[in-house]
Amino acid sequence: MGLIEGLFSLVFGQGRNVVAETAEVFRVNAEGADAREAALRNAVLAEFAAEFAHPRRAAFDRVVDGLNRLPRPALAFGTLGLFVAAMVDPAWFAARMQGLALVPEPLWWLMGAIVSFYFGARHQAKGQEFQRAIAETLARAPLGVAARAAAPATGPNAALSAWRGQATAEYRVADATS
Repeated sequence: MGLIEGLFSLVFGQGRNVVAETAEVFRVNAEGADAREAALRNAVLAEFAAEFAHPRRAAFDRVVDGLNRLPRPALAFGTLGLFVAAMVDPAWFAARMQGLALVPEPLWWLMGAIVSFYFGARHQAKGQEFQRAIAETLARAPLGVAARAAAPATGPNAALSAWRGQATAEYRVADATS
């Protein structure tokens, strides 16, 4: 009996289905393919969720962000208000503009520098915050999906090598004929 079992396990494998393993050479295992597809979908959805997740900020940070958003609209609406004031009461507007004409030039330079530094610093801070958010998103991405997306193709590019060989041959022919 032991000899028959030994031959049987030698021919048909030890607890494996030889027919199914042989069939998988010609046709993909549908259950395994579905499991891999489900794992890939879950990894992609997790990466998207990590990308669009917003960190919870403290109340103070939200208030300061709100205050930082006021100067640009205030400047825009203030400029529009100057146009309205000039049309509604030109004499009042002219008196205010005469007062502005009396402001010394170095004070205008100082005000321009302050406004430029404010907007420049805000632009830089927002740019760095955006880059930090991208880096955090990539760091939280599932390793397999991020690695596949970031990994360059390995090995030589056969099409590029063939093209280079063809181009070199064409140049040799062109040089030989001239």
